[in-house]
Amino acid sequence: MSDTPLHPSIVALVSLAANIAANHPKQGLCQVDRLKAYGVSQAHIDAVVEIARHIRNEAGEKLDYSFDQAMTNSAPAPTEGGACCTPTASGQSCC
Repeated sequence: MSDTPLHPSIVALVSLAANIAANHPKQGLCQVDRLKAYGVSQAHIDAVVEIARHIRNEAGEKLDYSFDQAMTNSAPAPTEGGACCTPTASGQSCC
């Protein structure tokens, strides 16, 4: 691992995504202000928000599905093609 620290804008992007994906009450709004101050484009911020929401929603759907399957004592469905995730509605990759 490099001793070079991550650029603050990368840290803010990761933090924003984690806050959204984790349903943190503060939602990463302070990171949005920092990202704008660092000159990160609104399009890049929007892409990170979209990806984080997609991962959060996909995780919730999979948990709900597993719960529903356990409640009905059915075997869980196999994963589709072994993909780590599906793309967002606009086609953004989250993998």
